[in-house]
This record gives sequence, C-alpha cells and structure tokens, in this order.
Amino acid sequence: MKIAVVLGTRPEAIKLATIIRALRNRSDWQTLVVLTGQHQEMVAQVMDLFAITPDRNLHIMQPRQTLTQITCGSLTGLEPVLQEFAPHILLVQGDTTTAFASALAAFYQQIPIGHVEAGLRTDHLFSPYPEEANRRLISQIAQFHFAPTQQAVANLHRSGVTGAIHLTGNTVIDALLHVANLDLVPPQADLFQQYRVILATVHRRENWGAPLEQIARAFLAILDRFPDVALLLPLHLNPAVRQPLQTLLASHPRIRLCEPLDYSALVSALKHCYLVMTDSGGLQEEAPSLGKPVLVLRDTTERPEAIAAGSAKLVGTDYNSIVEQGSALLRHRELYEQMARVANPFGDGHATDRILDVIADLGKQLHLRKVS
Repeated sequence: MKIAVVLGTRPEAIKLATIIRALRNRSDWQTLVVLTGQHQEMVAQVMDLFAITPDRNLHIMQPRQTLTQITCGSLTGLEPVLQEFAPHILLVQGDTTTAFASALAAFYQQIPIGHVEAGLRTDHLFSPYPEEANRRLISQIAQFHFAPTQQAVANLHRSGVTGAIHLTGNTVIDALLHVANLDLVPPQADLFQQYRVILATVHRRENWGAPLEQIARAFLAILDRFPDVALLLPLHLNPAVRQPLQTLLASHPRIRLCEPLDYSALVSALKHCYLVMTDSGGLQEEAPSLGKPVLVLRDTTERPEAIAAGSAKLVGTDYNSIVEQGSALLRHRELYEQMARVANPFGDGHATDRILDVIADLGKQLHLRKVS
C-alpha cells in the first residue's frame, strides 16, 4: 500500500511526525512525505528533531505570500507528484491552507483523504480565519476523519460528512510526551531561574492590528503588577506580528523576545514556565499534559474541551480581561492549582496507534480486492 503525507507548517509537522515515523517502520508500505514549503525553516526544525527526511519539497514559500498563492502553488506542485506516486490514501492534518489545498489536490485525482485532527469547529466562519473554513472544506471531501475528541466526533456528525469517523485522540500529545521525556534545558534558562515565567505566543490573523496592541499592553501591565514575573515571547516570522510586538515590548527588562523556538526548546519552555498565554491551538492541547494553565487570547476557540475541562480560559483580546485573568492566576495559588491539576482532555499518547490501525484495515481491504 502507498500512503502520501503532505504538510507545510510546523504544527502540521509536529502532529504528523509520530505518524510518519510509524508509517516508515512498516516495510510493506510505501510512504511519500511531501513538504509544500509554506513554512520552510520552522518545519525543518521539527523534521530534524524526529529524524524524518522528506521525499519532496515544493518550495512554494514567498515573501508576504497570500492565501491564494499558497493554495495555487500547492495545487500546481502536487498534481504531478500525486499522478506519479498514485497513493491509496493521502493524509493531511488540521486546518492550514496547505492542508486544504492538499486535500483538494487529492480530491481532483480521486485519491481518498485521511484528515488528522478532524472535526474542530468554532461555528464562526471567519474566526479563526482562514482555519475555520479550511477544516470545514476538508471535512466535505475526506473519506477518513480522525477526530481527537468526542466533541469533534459530534461536530462531524452534525456537519453531515460522508466517510468513516474514528475517535483517536490527538497526535500532538504523542509528540509532546516523546519530546518531554528528553533531558532538555529551557531556552533563556536564566530567566526561568530568576522569575515565574509566562510563556506567550501570538500570531493569529484575526489578532493583527488593534487586538495585538491590546495584548501587548496587557502583558506590560501584568509585569508591572508582579515584579517576580517575566515574559518569554517567541516572535512569529511574519512582519505584521513581529514589528508591533518589538515596538511595544522590546525595551522591557523582564521581557525576552526571541526567534521562533524549535519544538524541543518550546516543549522545554512549556515544562518550566508558570503559565501560558496564547492564541495558538497547539499549546491549548499540550499545556494540560504538563500541568500548565492556559489563558486563550482569542474570542473563540475550536478546542472547547479545554475550556469545559478547566485547563484553559477564554479571555479574548480585551486589555482589561487579559490583565484581570492573568493577575488572578499569578496571585491566587488555589485557582492556579485547580487549572494545573486538570487531566488532558485531548489524548493519552496513543492516537498514532489508532490511526495506523485504520490505515492497516484499509490495506487489508485493498489486498482482498486485489487477490479476488
């Protein structure tokens, strides 16, 4: 059996890494790993960490690339690759534009699509943008839906999708536990030795502009209230995110702005930080496994399981809300412990095994058809 895996961003690489490693351990399967190049350097870090060598790279990345350019570049680049390899199934992950374009490229070749982390929804088409639309569109053309939670399964049923829905857990927990067991020194180690560190990430398109400024000013206000607290903020590569944050935050003595952390460094920072403030989806999933409360800097989330379980709170981008909720966790240990002790609702570290079981069943069906 032949399996193609396409990815373009670091979150996709992280959440597909354990699957790719497991696929390549099967000598009876051929696995083709294709990078679109949507995020070049950040993906390479993850591939190196998990010792994965891609087979093809479409190199679509351009300065200030648009969603249209990503989509068209992926479609054009994948067409001859898929025609030549002719996979029995193509795997995509999540809700990036690479994932949507890759699924569409497979659909045009009538190749079955397996969607890893299927069924996430906010039910707001433009929040987050373009991710909510991307994942809905993939769901409509996928044949295998690998849902991370029971809520995701329910969302898929409510969407009226065709194909088989499988409850698997989230592969990000598989990857996290693998890396967290390594003996890693956190980046900016001196900061962690001296202060309670807030690990923050901000990059979502809907937060560009005024919301980003409110978030940054809220960070400053929290640090002013708590002199024993510092902030570590890896900057996204996009200038629309980097430049405003550098302008507002770079001069503060307890704020460290750094380049994007490779995955091992990010996991180490997550292990050693005090709490997380983020608009990232992945950190909402990962932090509970390491006992770190999460404040979500968004107005909506496609991961309501974390909110319902109590490991995360949705605080939006309002200055007052961020300051109030951040201060409460830093001031009240009991409130902090309530969030830190919540079991992770997103998985147990065995999602990869469950996904491979489904692919193995597909392989058996293909073999039976061939011999009959």
